[in-house]
Amino acid sequence: MTEGTIQTIETAPPAGARPLWLGVRRGLMHRCPNCGEGRLYRSYLKIDEFCEACGHALGEYRADDGPAYLTILLIGHLIVAPLLLFPFIWQWPAQYVLPMTLIPVALLILLVLPRIKGAFVGVLWATKAHNHAPIDPA
Repeated sequence: MTEGTIQTIETAPPAGARPLWLGVRRGLMHRCPNCGEGRLYRSYLKIDEFCEACGHALGEYRADDGPAYLTILLIGHLIVAPLLLFPFIWQWPAQYVLPMTLIPVALLILLVLPRIKGAFVGVLWATKAHNHAPIDPA
């Protein structure tokens, strides 16, 4: 190398490394955490057994109840708790307050839950925490 030239060194992740934020980002977008191309779900919350693009075994990542707990925790702390500070919650009749609050909160939960589950699967992919046992369909 001559004087005055600058050498750039690319720092690529080692072979087999799985960046956490890459898996989380792909999961939030409902994409396969391995390739980012194939879809993650075959229905609302049902994970595909295999990625349609790269063939990665997505069925091995068992999110179980983690995403539901995290969704309730986030919505409860970020939406419901601050909502209790508004006076109309305490002053208006229940027949007005309940539909005005419960319907939007339920819709928000249904919107957020698949994204959190996708991020959860992305974390499981990045940490290589998967289940090799066969899934019992019954």
